[in-house]
Amino acid sequence: QVQLVESGGGSVQPGGSLRLSCVASARAFSTYAVAWFRQTPTNEREFVAANRRSGTAMYYADSVKGRFTFSRDNAKNTAWLQMNNLQPDDTAIYYCAASTTVILSSIRSPEAYAYWGQGTQVVVAS
Repeated sequence: QVQLVESGGGSVQPGGSLRLSCVASARAFSTYAVAWFRQTPTNEREFVAANRRSGTAMYYADSVKGRFTFSRDNAKNTAWLQMNNLQPDDTAIYYCAASTTVILSSIRSPEAYAYWGQGTQVVVAS
């Protein structure tokens, strides 16, 4: 069983930045696909960013491309989501997800991920 723990959420004004962290208990973390999703009370869980395996391409939702950056450090079993120029529409609970095998066509699908963190709240408001 893999445990994921997110942190770094908070409240910021529009245009501000936050950096979310996801610490995993997994062995061979570099082989895991890791993703960030977000969810609001009225919407389904929405894909934000993902990396299928360390050293391969990063994928982003169009809504965050150019503002958010996904990174990971396998030695620390940690992934980050740097969020810049935050806007009110970015307000949500952000979740880290991971799985050992995710095919490329499913990388944006929540159903592809076996392990989930508890989520961290991000509020963007003036």
